[in-house]
Amino acid sequence: MPLILLIAALCGLRLFEVWRFADLSWWVIGGLMVFAFVWFEFIEKLLGLDKKKAHEVLQRHRAARVKQAFVKRRRG
Repeated sequence: MPLILLIAALCGLRLFEVWRFADLSWWVIGGLMVFAFVWFEFIEKLLGLDKKKAHEVLQRHRAARVKQAFVKRRRG
């Protein structure tokens, strides 16, 4: 996500010709876009980072359900 924010910021700064970013080549920004695409589509899956994130989300949901069940049991 920080990479996407960086690309968006660079596009905005380059588009509005702010400070030194006015001289920045569009090829640099395009290269970052290609790198981000390759990272999120191939490298992240290859390293298993997408499964790790999904597993962490499932663990958080499970912990919330368990906590909610104990709170209901205490009241009842």
